[in-house]
Amino acid sequence: MTVHHDPNWPRASRWLAGESLPRATSGLTVLGTPVCRGSITPGRSDLAPAAVRAALERYSTYDLSPNRDLRHLKVTDAGDLDVAALTPDEAFQPVRDAVSRALQNSPAVVLLGGDNSISYPAAMALAPKPDRCGLITFDAHFDLRHLEGGLTNGNPVRALLRDGWQGDHIFQIGLQRFTNSEGYAKVARDAGIHVITADQVMDYGITKAVHQALGHLQLHVDRIYVDLDLDVLDRIHAPATPGSRPGGLWPAQIRRAAHLCGMHPKVYVMDLVEMDPTQDIADITALTAAACLLEFASGMLARPNHA
Repeated sequence: MTVHHDPNWPRASRWLAGESLPRATSGLTVLGTPVCRGSITPGRSDLAPAAVRAALERYSTYDLSPNRDLRHLKVTDAGDLDVAALTPDEAFQPVRDAVSRALQNSPAVVLLGGDNSISYPAAMALAPKPDRCGLITFDAHFDLRHLEGGLTNGNPVRALLRDGWQGDHIFQIGLQRFTNSEGYAKVARDAGIHVITADQVMDYGITKAVHQALGHLQLHVDRIYVDLDLDVLDRIHAPATPGSRPGGLWPAQIRRAAHLCGMHPKVYVMDLVEMDPTQDIADITALTAAACLLEFASGMLARPNHA
């Protein structure tokens, strides 16, 4: 698609390609992690990083509400890891090591999945003290399935619990009715995981839910990982996510969540996962994912070192 060129309408795609303003500060690395061989529901989430980058062509760098231009924040697009042919277990070390390297040069990283299995190795890059790490998931599912068959997109949270992450340091936001099981809900309860359902978000708002999670983790951890599984959305807004169902959250809500997480200095990584672009309609899922990336970046500009 050929887009109109207007020098007064800077495109977010150019920002991701390295276009910034004078005296812009370094702050964000974007990395594609197209792992998909471990998906419970087969799909082409390996194509998602390219779809998100393409969707940025249809956004500007100007955030209207806070009167903020993303070009004040330098971004590095580190490309895609060569992991599409690997199983999640095979991809563990390449993903973990790549995130660790990125965090040496940037205060924050956004990962473009890929399926939800990437959350486990990417979160482990925040170690070596897992008991000082926190996790916020925006997801319709617990992702606490058993580990007997190895890592999949259905068990990254279970794997983190196994490796020392504390249930009291995990918040799961957006869980839906009739998309989980009693057995895995018990695993969450027994581990002490904090659960905020989609119904509760609808009752008292996404801002309160995110502030509750960040406020608790602020007191107890040093680093926070944010897993934004796009199937937390209502299916009408996310046709490209195999796990989405009617009754989920709205794009405006997860965009707000991404912005709030970007503002918090202890949030080191956010992933965007579980999108199969071959199933999208009018690019709605890709556009939402791209907007979440922009919201996170805009939030970073409100951090104390940028304000």
